[in-house]
Amino acid sequence: MLSSPLFLVALSLSLRGALADQTFASSVFRATHNSYSGNVDGAKDTINTQLDRGVRFIEFDFHDNGYATNADYGVGHTEPGNAVEHTSPNPAGNLLRDWLKVVNAWSAAHPTHAPIVLMLDVKDDLTDNPTYAAGNPAALNQELKDVFGSRLLWAQDAPAGLPSIDALRGRVLPVMSGDATTRSSYKSDSGSNPSIARNSRGMVVEVHDDGGSNLWYWSGKIASDGTVTWLRHGKYDSGKNPAVALNDDGWLVEVHQSSTLSKLWSHTGRVDANTGEITWSSGLNYDDGVNPTVQFTSPTATTVREIHKSQSNSQNWNWSGALNTGTAAGSLAWSGNAKTSDAIFDKAQSTGIAVLKDAGGKIAYSAGQIVGKRIAYEQVFFVESQSGDGADLKDGAIFFAAASSDKSFLTSARNAGKVTRGWDFDSASDATTPIQNYPATNHPYDSWYDQLLTANKAIQ
Repeated sequence: MLSSPLFLVALSLSLRGALADQTFASSVFRATHNSYSGNVDGAKDTINTQLDRGVRFIEFDFHDNGYATNADYGVGHTEPGNAVEHTSPNPAGNLLRDWLKVVNAWSAAHPTHAPIVLMLDVKDDLTDNPTYAAGNPAALNQELKDVFGSRLLWAQDAPAGLPSIDALRGRVLPVMSGDATTRSSYKSDSGSNPSIARNSRGMVVEVHDDGGSNLWYWSGKIASDGTVTWLRHGKYDSGKNPAVALNDDGWLVEVHQSSTLSKLWSHTGRVDANTGEITWSSGLNYDDGVNPTVQFTSPTATTVREIHKSQSNSQNWNWSGALNTGTAAGSLAWSGNAKTSDAIFDKAQSTGIAVLKDAGGKIAYSAGQIVGKRIAYEQVFFVESQSGDGADLKDGAIFFAAASSDKSFLTSARNAGKVTRGWDFDSASDATTPIQNYPATNHPYDSWYDQLLTANKAIQ
């Protein structure tokens, strides 16, 4: 008996719905390698064409060269502009934001699309960009948030293991690949001798040294449950053993030792209550000694007391400091240097929050219901784990990747329920069993690829 055309249409839609509603980790998607290279390298055409033809994995390689000039990163393979397809409607230039906008515009025009994984391959070490303004990962986070808004599914907000395909329709999932140092530091920060300060308005500032000669800070806001959203991170000086104090108006005073001598230095600064950006003063050498600590004399005061230990014996000394708030970063006048029998301040604790170096050498904090949580950037990106990575990058990772030739790694990860990507997937013989979730090819329209993805019920 022949089925009616209406029945066949209904059956087709039913099967499509059943397939699409499967779990993310069990699904297969069309994917391209170095998507930005179009027909310059491979046969991929423009980003819009790739998305129109069912590709749901887009890769942009990028560099931080020129960030100081452009306030943006540059798309390209070995350098900005290298192997980039500029044929319209691809952008005419290499700025990453322009390429992200192409994906966002397509997503906005197709609101029921299957989830798009947007992989950014970090070609340079972003940890040597000392501040947000220099293009560190906080700036990369902000760029993604600015372009995609509510379409972006942040890693920290994603349900464990990711939900069904239908629950993710219309969303863009950002994945960070590439430079291992950047990926690792995005998830957590290493350091020594941490100090923390909190004010009554919920602002938090943490400072530490890197175990060498550099001083680093984090700033953020604390929630009622103790969770801190870390907004800014950067290097502010050289030295070791820092301590910090923060008043209710966002003014801070920082003290530390020089890297190799027992010289004591101070900074003042102010934290922006919205962005967490800190405007720092230049350093001021105010004494000799070791292990300096500092506190404001009251939460609303502009005066501080500093206590440190002598560099030559067990005697403690103190100073009084008066903060001048007449400039953006402020300045400090020290006076009243004298011996004291008072102990140095506990620089690792402030009102309702404490900081420590954990067993793994990472900087962590405890506050309210939060115990020993590692300080890190907002986890906008899912951080990819690759073949050869250490335990830190494997821990908690959902996305795993390797060259398509590394079949044992990809098969093991796939069988463990991870989402796998094999790059340079340019032959049917590159397929694993089960096939990679994202077989990232340079030839997505070849018949062998189309047949392979169709046979594996690729989601579109």
